[in-house]
Amino acid sequence: MHTVELLTQALQVAGQLGYRTRQEWLGGSGGGACQVRGQKWIFLDLALGPAEQLQQVLEALRHEQDTPTLPMPRELRELLTLRKSA
Repeated sequence: MHTVELLTQALQVAGQLGYRTRQEWLGGSGGGACQVRGQKWIFLDLALGPAEQLQQVLEALRHEQDTPTLPMPRELRELLTLRKSA
């Protein structure tokens, strides 16, 4: 599966976990998950490529205890597990 497809899948999983997503130009110096007024957000830095944006989303998913219980493509599950144990 291509990186852009994995990013799309990861964002769908994040949505199932209650995350909202915003894409912003942050000049390559920001992005990631946060909470604003009790709402979970993932800010994707448009200055970064798809691989780096995917890493931002994966990092947020790794902090959610319900992530392993959600359906997702095998490749995405492997990325979450691989990076977590590395």
